[in-house]
Amino acid sequence: MAFTYILECADGTLYVGSTRSLELRVAQHVAGQGSAYTRCRLPVRLVWSHQFENIGEAFWFEKKVQNWSRAKCRALIEGRYEDLPALARGRTGRPASG
Repeated sequence: MAFTYILECADGTLYVGSTRSLELRVAQHVAGQGSAYTRCRLPVRLVWSHQFENIGEAFWFEKKVQNWSRAKCRALIEGRYEDLPALARGRTGRPASG
């Protein structure tokens, strides 16, 4: 099993990652031993995670979510899945029309 996860940092930014051991990886981030990004933005807290069959799927979803807008990430975190398509970005970085 593997996980994609989102952490909220002390400065309000979001960090997206993937791992085979969610509990261990979050503990590393909390202890300042995770990524350089979160190390400078402590404390962090886990706000969302999803389990996948394998690390390849989790990593693929991590990379997908990393390109999402903050609003789209918030919708995912809050479980507002029906809002995700409307929050998709067009090539310009602005919400897609239509």
